[in-house]
Amino acid sequence: MPDTSDTKPAAEARPVAAGRQLLFLREEELRLAQDLLFFGYRDFTAGADALLEELGMGRAHHRVLHFVGRRPGITVGDLLAILGITKQSLGRVLNPLVEEGYVNQAPGRADRRQRLLSLTEKGEALERRLFERQREWVMRAYREAGPAAVDGFRRVMRGLMGPEARAQLDRAPRTNPRSAA
Repeated sequence: MPDTSDTKPAAEARPVAAGRQLLFLREEELRLAQDLLFFGYRDFTAGADALLEELGMGRAHHRVLHFVGRRPGITVGDLLAILGITKQSLGRVLNPLVEEGYVNQAPGRADRRQRLLSLTEKGEALERRLFERQREWVMRAYREAGPAAVDGFRRVMRGLMGPEARAQLDRAPRTNPRSAA
């Protein structure tokens, strides 16, 4: 019988490389991730949804207000690319926002056929209220999780995005353009 007193058990013989034990990739863990995304999104959007409902609006209106607010002067074409919807779908949401005085349209500087979108004062005020309803949820979650988890969350969310969405995000301003003034 060989003497094994100087040898380490197989598990101790070599360190396990990071990511080798991918228990988080088991089906039950992936389903839990889906549950977390569904429930997190539901509760994250609840406050904004209630405000939008009072105004006869929905999440599509919120998305338009958000991206037009983040990128004043955005073209309709660029907004379509970000939202991944048809012109007809955008029209159903954008036209009432323009008519009710939340969004302003101006012709393009170089190409007059372009429509440049920006929020009016009324639109900025609504977008700010919507942001404030959701900001508290994000701040609380970030505080509870800590900086390493926040970095991990950002990595996971980027990983969930396709290449076009990542490119759109990379082009997004890092600060609110209205607060930079």
